[in-house]
Amino acid sequence: MNARRSARISAVLSAAALAVTLTAVPAAAASPSPGALTNLDHLDFLLDEATPPAEVAGHSTYRQAEEPTLLAPWTYADARDGGTFERVGGGPLDPATGDWAQGAYNADDNTRAAVVYTRHWELTGDAESRRKAYELLRTVAYHQTTDGPSAGNVVLWMQPDGDLNPSAEPVELPDPSDSGLSYWTARTVWALGEGYAAFVDDDPAFAAFLRDRLALSRGAIERDALSKYGQFVEADGKKVPAWLIVDGADATAEAVLGLVAAVKAGDDTSATAARRLAEGIAAMASGSTRQWPYGAVLPWAQSPAIWHAWGSQMPAALAVAGDLFDDDALVQPAITDATGFTTTLLTAGGPDNGWNPSPTDRVQIAYGADSRVQSLLALADTTGSAAFAELAGMQAAWFFGANHAGARMYDRSTGVTFDGLQPDGTVNRNSGAESTIHGLLTALALDAHPAVAERATALTSVDNRVGLTYVEAEDATRTDGAVFTPESSWTGESSWSGDALTLQPRQTATWDIGASDTRRWIEPVVWTRPGEKTQSTWRSGGLLSVTGPAQGISPTPGALLPYALTAPESGSEVRVRAVRGELTLDGIIVRPWISRLVLGGDARSELVHSSAIAPQRTTIGADGIPSRVNVYDASGSLVRTTSSTGSVSVIVPAGGFAIAQG
Repeated sequence: MNARRSARISAVLSAAALAVTLTAVPAAAASPSPGALTNLDHLDFLLDEATPPAEVAGHSTYRQAEEPTLLAPWTYADARDGGTFERVGGGPLDPATGDWAQGAYNADDNTRAAVVYTRHWELTGDAESRRKAYELLRTVAYHQTTDGPSAGNVVLWMQPDGDLNPSAEPVELPDPSDSGLSYWTARTVWALGEGYAAFVDDDPAFAAFLRDRLALSRGAIERDALSKYGQFVEADGKKVPAWLIVDGADATAEAVLGLVAAVKAGDDTSATAARRLAEGIAAMASGSTRQWPYGAVLPWAQSPAIWHAWGSQMPAALAVAGDLFDDDALVQPAITDATGFTTTLLTAGGPDNGWNPSPTDRVQIAYGADSRVQSLLALADTTGSAAFAELAGMQAAWFFGANHAGARMYDRSTGVTFDGLQPDGTVNRNSGAESTIHGLLTALALDAHPAVAERATALTSVDNRVGLTYVEAEDATRTDGAVFTPESSWTGESSWSGDALTLQPRQTATWDIGASDTRRWIEPVVWTRPGEKTQSTWRSGGLLSVTGPAQGISPTPGALLPYALTAPESGSEVRVRAVRGELTLDGIIVRPWISRLVLGGDARSELVHSSAIAPQRTTIGADGIPSRVNVYDASGSLVRTTSSTGSVSVIVPAGGFAIAQG
């Protein structure tokens, strides 16, 4: 969903001017509950009604004859003068028909909006949220295809009049959108599972309908994904599970959230699917303390070279599934993701859209930030460790100004969440359904964790950050190699960060990686084709030998992957000499052994993370500021606690971290 929205063209905005029936409406006046962060006003504004035809083959919903009107949020809300917004559909508008090239509403947003209202109703008992959850779940069910070879799959788009649009423009895969498994199928399972759990005692008849529809989409997953349970395939030399939904641990994770909720509410028929899908997600854990991606659970089985923040609820799914099944083997990869990777992400700049494998897409959106918050809080709830709650508070602070723009991305007084934060600090002040929904999901999670909320809302600035950085290969200070520009930045399974540098045997290159008061890892990002061999010597890093891995199911015969070396102990210069074969470099990832993030505002939180392979002594805290310092090991277990006023020396375990809160 994010990829489609990132590619939105300017024609959408010009077409929106023709939508004379869609009045630019300001977000409603402030109306959150006293002390609560969750304000549903803007999401309420996005909601509209559609009445589909009475009979459409393969599509129906609960009590459709008695209640023919469906509720759904408009996909986009474009900012207008005076703090108002205009609701907009996807793609250009045809003024003659009133149809959009994609549609006004989509299954992805319907499902996640249903989760918002369901969770708000469960948290607060709000009757209006219950009503909207009910109505949105009816809409979710209508998008499902109920019979034929596509039974259980989902049509993505709906027009303002309720007509479904199975083949949108531009084309999205699968096409038609219900012809195979999809992200929107997975999100349908998420919504139906949480909906069933919420309504099972409140409205048993409706809950039974939701359980049947959950079984319908679960059947599609069992048919087209879980039929390969236990099978592994290869992608760029890595063994990966074959039974993930659309080869995505990210999509699969959102389905697992719904299945686990349903099982906890008594739907035992969903237990096997929940466990097996969770096992597939766990198999996507990758890397180590010193090697990219540093213990992250990767999102896409077809590429070991991609991690993205949006949809990254893999640790959340593993935490809740591990808790349900009392299975530490499911929880452990989530813990490693949090302690090794999330700490690296936080100190490097926050929830970037994509490290592919270099930090190439540094746009940040609410979907990505929320996914990280949800995962950390799920781990906090499952493990009971304060480590993950403390990290969640620092990550959630992104919404309240602790980001590289110093911008408040979620406005509690209006319920508006802005659509994105550019690398240069520019804020996209549109506020469509996806961003609104994920801002609210974080707000709801914080309302359910008041201590974390108090900390997150008090942290409104980034005062210091020392973490992973990246040096472009073409920025060598000296080289006799050749710079070239790839035909496309996208390889089919990863992304070039810009130009690249090739070195033939005996050619050299030197880079300035800057001074540092800590030792560092360096990871040259090397492109190789299957079977292609290259060797190079790196100053203090030794010999790097790379053989291009077998392609397997990856889309491209070639891999762009980082390889870990130790940087020179002192000095800022890195030098390489090609020895054998053609060395093709995209750049160099530079990762300190000790990374640091300091957030300020009405409170102060400092994170110090170690990527070293042995305990490291460092300092934490600030002069004159009383703080409590907790030191955690790589499992998130508390090692020691101390209180101090000012800076204090601590020993951080290998792969562990310390947090000072003042």
